[in-house]
Amino acid sequence: MGANSNRLTPRQKMINLMYIVLTAMLALNVSSDVLDGFTQVHEGLSRSNANYGQRNGAILSQLNSLAEKNPDKAVAWRDRALEVHSNTDALISYVDSLKLLIVRKADGSKGDPDNILNRDDLEAAAVVMLSPGNQLGAKLRGRVDDYAEYVSSFIPDSAKVSNIHEALSTEPIVRSGTLAPQQWEEAKFEQQPVVAAVTLLSKLQSDILYAEGEALASLLSQVDAGDLRVNQTSAYVIPQSRLVMRGGKYSANIVLAAVDTTQRPRVFIEGRELQGSTGLYEVPTGSTGNFSYKGWLEVTNPDGTVTREDFNSSYTVIEPMATVSATMMNVLYAGIDNPVSISVPGVSMGDISATMTNGTLTRQGDSWIARPTQIGKDATVTVTAQMDGRAVTMADTKFRVRKLPDPTPFIAYTDAQGNVEHYRGGRPIAKAMLLAANGLQAAIDDGLLDTPFAVESFETVFFDSSGNAMPEVSAGATFSQRQKQQFQRLSRGKRFFISRIRAKGPDGTTRDLSPMEVIVN
Repeated sequence: MGANSNRLTPRQKMINLMYIVLTAMLALNVSSDVLDGFTQVHEGLSRSNANYGQRNGAILSQLNSLAEKNPDKAVAWRDRALEVHSNTDALISYVDSLKLLIVRKADGSKGDPDNILNRDDLEAAAVVMLSPGNQLGAKLRGRVDDYAEYVSSFIPDSAKVSNIHEALSTEPIVRSGTLAPQQWEEAKFEQQPVVAAVTLLSKLQSDILYAEGEALASLLSQVDAGDLRVNQTSAYVIPQSRLVMRGGKYSANIVLAAVDTTQRPRVFIEGRELQGSTGLYEVPTGSTGNFSYKGWLEVTNPDGTVTREDFNSSYTVIEPMATVSATMMNVLYAGIDNPVSISVPGVSMGDISATMTNGTLTRQGDSWIARPTQIGKDATVTVTAQMDGRAVTMADTKFRVRKLPDPTPFIAYTDAQGNVEHYRGGRPIAKAMLLAANGLQAAIDDGLLDTPFAVESFETVFFDSSGNAMPEVSAGATFSQRQKQQFQRLSRGKRFFISRIRAKGPDGTTRDLSPMEVIVN
């Protein structure tokens, strides 16, 4: 939010370099060109200082605005910034007074630091700054040191603090041609032209304003340092339940969720940290019922503090289901057990009950068995569920009651891979497999029903060379000895018929089944 900088600007670096070069040239000769160079640097520093002042003023204005909008949050930081600005102004004014003293020492009582006449005067700066009587140079050094420590106390960034101490350093300096280090003020103001001394003080003001800007920017950033930072927002609809019964009420919270994608919160559920950074909680559901869980979120704030937010929630597990209704297939078969699936979305199986007309309806675990009695009369299944402490009728479903369809007869045999197959006629069958078969079976195995019937009797009809029919009667459901002897005499391509098949179903009725043709391969 504020203007932050870990390093000096390129313009400031250029000005500093020019000052060093010009100072070095003074050791050789104080020519008019050198003096002109100092004048240009001084003018450039004056413009830079004005820019620094505007930037720092903008930060103060922003702090004032925040303090007006949110006094509890921003007033304390605004007041500290005003204190920093006041101390900075005092030091800047003190440096201005030193510049004026040096120039008036050289040019007289009407001297102007922005229009120096005796720029090459080598005594004025030393007389003002190094005089034993006032020691203004030493006083300036002490005030600069105090100011550097003062503004650094508002800046948590160690790199920025190091830059400020480097810019405002007043450590002793070893000058060229000398062995012993000199005090900062002696190295800066002894035998210096007036224009050089004034330029040095302008540079010092520039460094002071730079340090003030870093402190003000740091204070501005502290206004909301404890706030959570976000860089992505999304709208979410959070329903209390996605399953709503007719006559009930749909409820949902519509919220704006904000996250920081660069720093996800730590999530703990039942005391264990949730792995991953997206906050996605997944748990296997091995059984139905109502389940609850609780935990907390931990978010690290920009100021290093940790915020904890507790939460709890619950969910209901129901059996997977899909309802596909085909009116023409809404059928129950009389005399047998018909499996029926009954469920109510959002209601556990233990809270569901059901009854049926024209027969019985029995629960077996989470499934139901319907056994209708009268063929041709509809059976109605009524489902009720316990909701909010009362029984609510959820559905009345009618089923047509029909007689079991006739089964299909077949000869069971084992193929070369050991699989049991059903031969239903109409295609060739190996003679060896036919001889290995025990007899005839019958069942409804059309994919909807898997209902075996008990074969009671059947006939095989063979034909001699004259085309005469030779019937043979079975021994119940198995091939008789005479039938097997006839199988032995069959050659490739010959065929016979199995007819007069009678089978009894689980509903107790006996059926006459259609004949089947057997072709010997």
